[in-house]
Amino acid sequence: MLRQFTGLFIALVLLASCSDGNKKEKQEAKKVFRYNQAEGLTSLDPAFARNQANVWAVNQIYNGLFELDQQLNVVPSLVDNWKVSEDGKTYTFEIRKGIHFQDSEVFPDGKGREVTADDFVYSFKRVLDPKTSSTGAWIFNERVLTNADGSISDTCFVALDPHTFKVHLRRPFPPFMQILTMPYTYVVPKEAVEKYGKDFGLKPVGTGPFVFKQWTENESLTLLKNANYWRKDASGNSLPYLDAVQVSFIADKNQAYRTFEQGNLDFLSGIEESSRDLVLNRDGSVKKDFSSKFQVHKVPYLNTEYLGFQLDSSTYKDKKHPFLDRRVRQALSYSINRQELVAFLRNKLGIPGVSGIVPVIMPSFDSTKVKGYTYDLEKAQRLLKDAGFPQGKGFPQITLNANTLHNELCEYLQKQWSSLGINVKIDQNNNSTHQQMIDNGQVNFFMASWLGDYPDAENYLAMFYSKNLSPSGPNKTRFKNKAFDELFEKAQIADNDPFDRYEMYNQMDQIIMTEAPVIVLFYDEVVRLAQNYVTGLEANPMNNLMLEKVDFKPATATASAE
Repeated sequence: MLRQFTGLFIALVLLASCSDGNKKEKQEAKKVFRYNQAEGLTSLDPAFARNQANVWAVNQIYNGLFELDQQLNVVPSLVDNWKVSEDGKTYTFEIRKGIHFQDSEVFPDGKGREVTADDFVYSFKRVLDPKTSSTGAWIFNERVLTNADGSISDTCFVALDPHTFKVHLRRPFPPFMQILTMPYTYVVPKEAVEKYGKDFGLKPVGTGPFVFKQWTENESLTLLKNANYWRKDASGNSLPYLDAVQVSFIADKNQAYRTFEQGNLDFLSGIEESSRDLVLNRDGSVKKDFSSKFQVHKVPYLNTEYLGFQLDSSTYKDKKHPFLDRRVRQALSYSINRQELVAFLRNKLGIPGVSGIVPVIMPSFDSTKVKGYTYDLEKAQRLLKDAGFPQGKGFPQITLNANTLHNELCEYLQKQWSSLGINVKIDQNNNSTHQQMIDNGQVNFFMASWLGDYPDAENYLAMFYSKNLSPSGPNKTRFKNKAFDELFEKAQIADNDPFDRYEMYNQMDQIIMTEAPVIVLFYDEVVRLAQNYVTGLEANPMNNLMLEKVDFKPATATASAE
């Protein structure tokens, strides 16, 4: 069967000459993996891989020192060996030999050169350089030594020889190896960054399984197979198996679902409110007629959906605004029936958020030690009364800011809060505008989510550290708490027993629940859909998309026609 690849602007056929002197052209279909990214891309520069759309794309183009396996273990990528000093502050990495950057015009004769330790020194310093304005600078901020003028100390990132790279931290940081799996730490060539400048994000050059071909904003992105990719499969076969990756940017997720159902996408991550009943039964199981036509993978993943309060009082005209009263925030949280929300709005897709901000599936984290919020309308009413708003009297109209994808959820929350006598207006914007407004402190009450950057509870708790204030850091609520900060800093010390560190994580999460800068709604699960001919597509709790081992079954992957 010849697969139809519609909408591609790259050539998807190979022209070959037939034998016996006949100059007859023969066409052979190519293996092109098609997926949709509703949010669109902002950059293909790993220094700006701040959201899933960017991360998925850069994962195909670049590599770093380490990566995560399906069980969230840290495993080597571009590193052969490594060691950590006894004091936990110095990491030494032996870089694999023979790894080359992708062919590019930035290199002599257009041939990619070998990756060296100097490339990692450059890439890491670049993330921290204020001139880069990387959204990932926070992963190194306060963790590496700086000079009196604030510049990076020369002792932080050092190339000991062409294939040995050393990192020296200001203080021990136990999750540092997990940090090194993040796209922000992917290696980039200095030649390309200097030649393209700010346009490097439009003309990326990495070491990954696919090379950049073309990006038409809001239309499509095309990546081609890296014929010189360094990695092979267990049988010694060259990777990747695919010839190309085609990304569409259909903003309407319901339209994207229909496109997948019609066979014009090979993979789709997530299903929207209007499509959920077509895939899942009310009890969360997959409908038989759907599972017979498509592959369905339902996987818990490290994503917490929450509502956030902006707690910087300087941004409020009314210095006695209700959101600045902890009792009000707690009342709004107690009035939400999370079990009902997950059961009826999401077909049991997700886990009710009755613990803390850290997802309950986080490795080595005991969420049962954190007391969150369960539905308790009487307690909510009592707290609201104590705050001076009996039965909601005198409470001003408030606005919940959300993106345009959560209509049903917003309506549900409006109804829940009306039981307290609170009138809530919903203001919805497209996702990029919504995120920008949150980062800039333009909204006081907002719907958001935190998809883990790395599998350690510290990543979620860093959202509330006072030195991580948005927009340069992840603290979007502008939460400040001395006890929390002290615990956060103490937990960084490597010579603490790991169990002590986890206990401090629990204490920090409990502070967040008590102070209520956020309302945890649920811990997410993702539904990933794939056509039946797709093989090698794996899912893990980070919801990563790694395509180097993805293939198509032979009957549907290739065909020839004269």
